[in-house]
Amino acid sequence: MSNFESLGLCNDILKAIKNEGYDRPTPVQELAIPLLIEGRDVLGVAQTGTGKTAAFALPVLEKLSFSKSPGKRNIRALILSPTRELAAQIDQRFYVYSKYMDIRHKVIFGGVGQKPQVQSLRKGIDVLVATPGRLLDLIQQGHVNLDYVEFFVLDEADRMLDMGFIRDIKKILKILPKNRQNLLFSATMPSKIADLANSFLNNAEMVDLSPNEITVERIDQAIFFVRKEDKVKLIIDIIKENQVERGIIFTRTKHGANRLVKKLDRANISALAIHGNKSQGARTRALSLFKNGSTPLLVATDIASRGIDVDDVSHVFNYDLPNEPESYVHRIGRTARAGKGGTAYAFCDESESGYLVGIERLIDQKIPVIDGHPYHFTKAIPKPNQRPGKIKNSKNSGNSGNNKNARHRTRRRRRRRKNNSQ
Repeated sequence: MSNFESLGLCNDILKAIKNEGYDRPTPVQELAIPLLIEGRDVLGVAQTGTGKTAAFALPVLEKLSFSKSPGKRNIRALILSPTRELAAQIDQRFYVYSKYMDIRHKVIFGGVGQKPQVQSLRKGIDVLVATPGRLLDLIQQGHVNLDYVEFFVLDEADRMLDMGFIRDIKKILKILPKNRQNLLFSATMPSKIADLANSFLNNAEMVDLSPNEITVERIDQAIFFVRKEDKVKLIIDIIKENQVERGIIFTRTKHGANRLVKKLDRANISALAIHGNKSQGARTRALSLFKNGSTPLLVATDIASRGIDVDDVSHVFNYDLPNEPESYVHRIGRTARAGKGGTAYAFCDESESGYLVGIERLIDQKIPVIDGHPYHFTKAIPKPNQRPGKIKNSKNSGNSGNNKNARHRTRRRRRRRKNNSQ
């Protein structure tokens, strides 16, 4: 494995990352940084927690440092992020990496007043990190000029698709200068993302680090088969028995997250919920208390999960199994970061056994079962040859009218996700 000195980074950047305790580049950094410094477009398949923010931030800063625009500073690097939290995390990393450089950066997102953001833009910045909705709003108001953008980064592209941002991204792409360098990062590569990548990447180099190859091998996984009504008792027992000091619990719904926080509180376990219905201030406060150790547990939905970039998370709990297998990998990737190990526990009730089949097929392994607990429920164990993603005894199974309604509900959920994240 190479070191950072061999990747072609300047001394100011090397000094900054040394202060952060960075020793050697992660696989995605080792592959992507030299390509980006060479000026190549890059298509990266990698999830949060693999070091991909540094993989694009360091070469962007490297190239900006050697070509300064005369007069007023113009936006020369644009990074698009799907959520407020992740955008703020990326901007914070630019702050750290450019500590010894004359680089101005700013993050803009919805859910807060735009006046301070506009004032910063007027002063001139080099790097802009933004969510698509707020960026388009400020462009339409005449506050953002993208004519000088040299580097465009689209981060978490599959999450952008899930949240309904693809149309906004296409609008932004039409505004950007044609002569620029591009990078797209995505944890998965559905056909719509592949089509989007092909529409703006030029002879891109592929950097493919499959999530299950990167994180799953370092994570101690286990599955508990349990009745739905017994899940809360089981998680309270596990948290107390393991004395969990920093853990993330994933639920499928926002209401489920809120209910679980109340039940944990009644058991004298401190936890905070983070999801799309929370205000930006509440989400920022919850993350801050979690990071500094004041709150040992976060209860989160998938929509908020990619903004949770916190070191030393010892446990991840899949309180509800996700209906998309890829989400399981994203969730457990909150632990075992920076080369460390971690523990991921999943609860599976009778309605979720099909989801478990899909997850195990994706990660290409059987998750070890823990059955020595008082709530073990054998009926939740998947049946032989059970197909992935099928919910046993689903009332909507085979009902075309209900399926149509479900599609409408999905569209409405995507619109709400988009509004909550801008």
